[in-house]
Amino acid sequence: MPIPRPSTPARGLAALTAGVLLTGCSGSVSVGNADPELSSDKLATTVAKKLAATTGQPTPDVTCPEDLAGKVGTTTRCTLTAGDGSTVGVTVTVTSVDGGRIDFDIEADDTASPAPG
Repeated sequence: MPIPRPSTPARGLAALTAGVLLTGCSGSVSVGNADPELSSDKLATTVAKKLAATTGQPTPDVTCPEDLAGKVGTTTRCTLTAGDGSTVGVTVTVTSVDGGRIDFDIEADDTASPAPG
């Protein structure tokens, strides 16, 4: 009996997720104001670039539903969507703030959700 193999996009998402989980990932952004806050669009772009650099994979599609306040311990959840429509949750946690610079850790969930349908 043949063993089913995951599709190429699913293997790519699995490789991306495994790479993130094995290596961890951090980022930082300077926002240049007294009460730093990173817009959801800029956060998504930064997370996607950091994940791609960490895993050696193409830049994934990442969306973040809210801005990230520059306060240590603040978290938000973003979503990475693979080409096949499957998704992985990504947690972003602020680790330090220095003036207008926000440093944060990025951690992907252990498992992906299958594509709808």
